[in-house]
Amino acid sequence: MAFESLSDKLQNVFKSLRSKGRLTEGDVKSALKEVKMALLEADVSFKVVKQFIKAVQERSVGADVMNGLNPAQMVIKIVNEELVSLMGSDTTEIQLRPGNEITVIMMAGLQGAGKTTTAAKIAGKLKSKGRKPLLAACDIYRPAAIQQLQINGEKQGVEVFTMGDKISPVDIAKAAVEHARSHNLNVVILDTAGRLHVDEEMMEELIRIKDSIQVDQTILVVDAMTGQDAVNVSEMFNQKVGIDGVILTKLDGDTRGGAALSIKATCGKPILYTGMGEKLSDLEQFYPDRMASRILGMGDVMSLIEKAQANIDEEKARNMEQKLKKAQFGFDDYLESMNQLKNMGGISSVLSMMPGMGSKMKDLESAVDEKKMAGIEAMILSMTPKERANPDILNPSRKKRIASGAGVDISEVNKLVKQFEQARKMMKQVPGMMGGKGGKRGKFKLPF
Repeated sequence: MAFESLSDKLQNVFKSLRSKGRLTEGDVKSALKEVKMALLEADVSFKVVKQFIKAVQERSVGADVMNGLNPAQMVIKIVNEELVSLMGSDTTEIQLRPGNEITVIMMAGLQGAGKTTTAAKIAGKLKSKGRKPLLAACDIYRPAAIQQLQINGEKQGVEVFTMGDKISPVDIAKAAVEHARSHNLNVVILDTAGRLHVDEEMMEELIRIKDSIQVDQTILVVDAMTGQDAVNVSEMFNQKVGIDGVILTKLDGDTRGGAALSIKATCGKPILYTGMGEKLSDLEQFYPDRMASRILGMGDVMSLIEKAQANIDEEKARNMEQKLKKAQFGFDDYLESMNQLKNMGGISSVLSMMPGMGSKMKDLESAVDEKKMAGIEAMILSMTPKERANPDILNPSRKKRIASGAGVDISEVNKLVKQFEQARKMMKQVPGMMGGKGGKRGKFKLPF
């Protein structure tokens, strides 16, 4: 998960600060030196790190902080505020024209950044908000690019406009806008071609498109796993073509995440969304304050609640809670819980948003290994309805029959039963969450 290493290092620094009680100026400088190294190792721009540390240090060694009752907490608060400021402070939306006026969004970026998939993700997100989007296939160079857009568009229930690979992207873009106008569509998303590196030919094509039609938003898609290169690409595109915002993809991968902390400060353009997975629903609004909280190990409760509201059937969640209280939670409920977790992005995604729960939830993470979901499901479905409802009746002979039905060794069934008991205990420790569908607020527990 992005920022995991940075988050661990920063939390260790703050832990040592808290242990000191009262701080000296030397304590703060020593801690900030470690913060500086952690940021550089996360591939944050050296210039950005230098400015960040200077700002934090100037605020942290003031009399109000050093003579306060809890200076360590004040320093952490300042670091949090400066991180938010670094990433842009305010959440930025894609600017859309009012009513049925057509908004043209041009997607740009290097090949392999996930531009075509991201275009479909945005189309689906806008459609869910009541907009009528049209995807336009302007990448005529990459093999299967048009087909990929058509497949993703179909999955999102969004029309894809294509004229094949023999017409110029400029003409396709103009025809797409006319098609949208004649078919009462109000958003046109242009999926343009990418290259393996920034070149003049690509830039000139994008400029010609912008000269031929009115492009309202130019959105750059960059791969977070490329680290500082993502920042350099953002600067280059902004200088040559002009961009209005950035979408960071693959932020769920094993990446140092420095691009998210550097882009706004270096090219002055906001991060609009982050790609957190390969599914077409895995596109998250970028909230600087929530990202700063995640980095500092404070969790992201608001995003967790929003994911729960979008993916969890509240009635089922309430029923599960009642079953837990009455000790009636069975394997059918266990399977339903894992499926709902999967819909929310998986256990690791949920854990990363829970304040202070990471270390406490390690047992659950190993108990619900997402890669073994198929095997777990096979074992559960090999049980009788009575066994699934009442796991306590699973004796050796029943386990042997279940193992045979699922095609696994009986040791796997024993392991599943043990994990189920561990998970059931952990579920009772998860704090209640606030929120519900339809805007109604009330307590319910997340089903895991």
